[in-house]
Amino acid sequence: MTPSGAQVAGLPARATRWYDGYIFDMDGTVFLGDALLPTAGETLSRLRALGKRTVFLSNNPTRTHEEFVAKLNRLGVPATRDDIVHSSQVMVDFLMRRMPGARLFVVGEAPLKQELMQGGFTLTEDAAQTDAVIASFDRTFEYRKLQIAFDAIRAGARFFATNADRYCPVPGGGEPDAAAVIAAIEACTNRQVEAVVGKPSIYTIEAILDLLGLPAEACIVTGDRLETDVAMGINAGMDAALVLTGATDEQTLASASIRPTYVLRKLADLLPA
Repeated sequence: MTPSGAQVAGLPARATRWYDGYIFDMDGTVFLGDALLPTAGETLSRLRALGKRTVFLSNNPTRTHEEFVAKLNRLGVPATRDDIVHSSQVMVDFLMRRMPGARLFVVGEAPLKQELMQGGFTLTEDAAQTDAVIASFDRTFEYRKLQIAFDAIRAGARFFATNADRYCPVPGGGEPDAAAVIAAIEACTNRQVEAVVGKPSIYTIEAILDLLGLPAEACIVTGDRLETDVAMGINAGMDAALVLTGATDEQTLASASIRPTYVLRKLADLLPA
């Protein structure tokens, strides 16, 4: 256990209070690849035993809602659909409020496309018929897709993105994420993405607080990224814990302008001494 009063990079290395709501990033925080990270299971079990509300949040659009639920349950973390918010879902809600039934060209993978179709949107590869281009994490990205996005945006289509993560942590390293797709489209069209709906955006904050039904000051968000997880918590008026099990190390933290409330070496340090 981390000793009470210990610090990492000049910040508390253990939470100093309990919260009513606990928001957890998933990739790099709760699990990495197909394995729970050390102390994650027991920490979540302890919080739930104390009656704390726990929800999970991800910018990863390569899984459907049901796949996230199934993965958590498979790893021994009981979860239902009401325990999860992810960027694909936030994108569906965002578009339904602004462009219901729109025709979309999606630079993304099958799970995101499935969520959008279930939301009543039509998917197309006809640039002339495209109302909006959706950029996302896409491991099948190719020049053909860039050409369609280029043509559609130059013809007047709007331009949105699920998330702007630079890479997705995986065992042994990482995979280039949606930031690379956004940058490619921006570079050739000379058009900036209009909105990124995933963390740390206000759209994800609203979805999380609606799900929890709690005031921001009663909640804490825990994740492995400063620019998404921690920034979202700070922007929302929550406390924020950075866990050093994924994308951010102590060296990166030391030079960063974003400062979390706590810096945890393992998820169990979220429990006050």
